[in-house]
Amino acid sequence: MGLPKKNLKRIGVLGGTFDPPHLGHLGISKFAIKKLNLQFLIWAVTKKNPLKNKSYFSLQKRINFSRKLASKVNKIKIETYDDIIKSSKTINLVKYLKKKYKKSEIFFLIGSDNLIKFHKWHDWKKISNFCKIIVFPRTGYLRQVFNSKAYGYLGKEKIQFIKSKRINISSSKIRKNYLKYN
Repeated sequence: MGLPKKNLKRIGVLGGTFDPPHLGHLGISKFAIKKLNLQFLIWAVTKKNPLKNKSYFSLQKRINFSRKLASKVNKIKIETYDDIIKSSKTINLVKYLKKKYKKSEIFFLIGSDNLIKFHKWHDWKKISNFCKIIVFPRTGYLRQVFNSKAYGYLGKEKIQFIKSKRINISSSKIRKNYLKYN
């Protein structure tokens, strides 16, 4: 499927394991497409989160689940880049996308829970050199965000907060419920 190669001015990226993808991912994606006027939003499904243990579902299942969930939103593209960039690290992904789409503005979407741990990401201080970091609210994380190491270093200039409806759902909650009933 893939993205067109030309004339992309605004590309969003939502990266993660999507283990599994859920309506929260879809909700912030649709909101970001509209609010940020994105031509496309890439769900960059990674093989493994370097900060987490093994994924519950296989990469192919997570890609298939993601495609099915996002199938009605034609501006969401499901991609995996780990083999292309030989990495599952965000810095390598945003460098690759910036090189491939030189004239495009890249918006990297994360939840406020991820901003709190952002300083643990590989080369985290450099990520904002290749994209704008867009932070969505997650229930229970608002105060911690402004005290986070990443916010202290990057500040308002490098991080944009988006006011949207808070979605109280997570892949880990879904996995716990799935395991409870299976």
